Amino acid sequence: MSQELSENEYRNQRIQNMEQLEAAGYPAFGKAFERTARLDELHASFEEGRGVKACGRIVAMRKMGKMAFAHLNDGSAKFQLMVKKDILGDEIFAAFKLLDLGDIIGVEGEMIVTQTGEPTIRIASWTLLSKALLPLPEKWHGLQDVETRYRQRSLDLIANPDVMEVFKKRTAVMRAIRAYLDARGYYEVETPMLQQIAGGAAAKPFMAHYNALDIDVFMRIAPELYLKRLIVGGMDRVYEMNRNFRNEGLDRTHNPEFTALEIYQAYGDMRTMQELIQGMFTHLAETIFGKMEFEWMGNTIDLRTPWREVAYHDLIREHLGADWFERSLEEAVAKAEELEVFIEKGMDFKQVTHEIYDKTIEGSLIQPTFITRLPKELVPLANHCPDDPDLVDVFELIIGGKEIAPAYSELNNPLEQRKRFEEQAKGDGGKIDEEFLVALEYGMPPTGGMGIGIDRLLMLLTGSDAIRDVILFPQLKPKS
Repeated sequence: MSQELSENEYRNQRIQNMEQLEAAGYPAFGKAFERTARLDELHASFEEGRGVKACGRIVAMRKMGKMAFAHLNDGSAKFQLMVKKDILGDEIFAAFKLLDLGDIIGVEGEMIVTQTGEPTIRIASWTLLSKALLPLPEKWHGLQDVETRYRQRSLDLIANPDVMEVFKKRTAVMRAIRAYLDARGYYEVETPMLQQIAGGAAAKPFMAHYNALDIDVFMRIAPELYLKRLIVGGMDRVYEMNRNFRNEGLDRTHNPEFTALEIYQAYGDMRTMQELIQGMFTHLAETIFGKMEFEWMGNTIDLRTPWREVAYHDLIREHLGADWFERSLEEAVAKAEELEVFIEKGMDFKQVTHEIYDKTIEGSLIQPTFITRLPKELVPLANHCPDDPDLVDVFELIIGGKEIAPAYSELNNPLEQRKRFEEQAKGDGGKIDEEFLVALEYGMPPTGGMGIGIDRLLMLLTGSDAIRDVILFPQLKPKS
């Protein structure tokens, strides 16, 4: 078949093949097919001479005079098929040769080993389950165009086995996280995705209108305030593997719809979460990936513990000078300009400092690092440090220059919480979650809480450079 054929011409040829198959008694879109096992299981339990039934998509085909070989792929593995005219008979063999790459078939036959030593199913009968009307990507180069890969993820999964492996690993990681937490007595819960107040984080929300109540609602930016209400209610360990939505930009590490894990443990604190995340991450690395070192964005990252811990102010002094916090606002702005960090008019010294940290220091922290004792203005939902009310008892876990997880010793003083909400709302009382504050007034025990960006974690563990590579259907600009 000519390489110059257009996709439409390929499609027309496939439709002609489909019509010939239907005329030969092979309906193009068949019914359910009962198979012996998935192809990976057939490989694992291979037994020469065993009769089996298998099904999948034809991903390779070599047709000869009285024989044909094909590779079947059902998403779990590939398995070679041998098709012989003297076994099938003239008509059935001729029909088989009308099949195209991408067609989905079911086969019944016997396991054999070919002269080259490859496990093979020598088929005695076959049935057409679904006719592919469009061709798969070119055999040797696969699906390479990045835009097409994201827009047509189904084709990407067929054409690129490494992409399929990433998403199998994603499923395995999420399953393992749940098992890890379940084994430690945590309850998995679900909280509202439509909220009347966008609380729990500082981010721009997506808005919607709820017709039945005639009110505006927000897609949640975080489930935090609802999960804490469950702690008040006596569920002492809770977690939610949740979808969050933030009406913000797209880049290599941000997607407006993303997966996060939030965890809360009553009678714990930031240290409780610190121990939990180190144990969880090393468990995932060892059990799913079988290693502790990962290549990510040009860096080798070692997840072996202990991980570094450094106070925010000490880290600033390391990078900006031991006298940094004795400098004036004008000197801080001048340093920011020297480092090519944009400073908005009206920023105070703490804001300028954090902008420099965010743009120049955080990205330099490659190995796992806990940044602790942050200024309270940065984290309005955390408890203060016992020895300094201007700092909060938190950590931000940075790996590969990216924030992977923040954790807090949660603020459980309702009076202080109201004060911080009011400072954050800047006079807009509609932004204060009164129901949450009422819940706090019934008493919330000391609590440790943590959020983990699952997509960024998957980027690290799979060595992916873009968040779109670990999200099956990332947000994309409409086609022009």
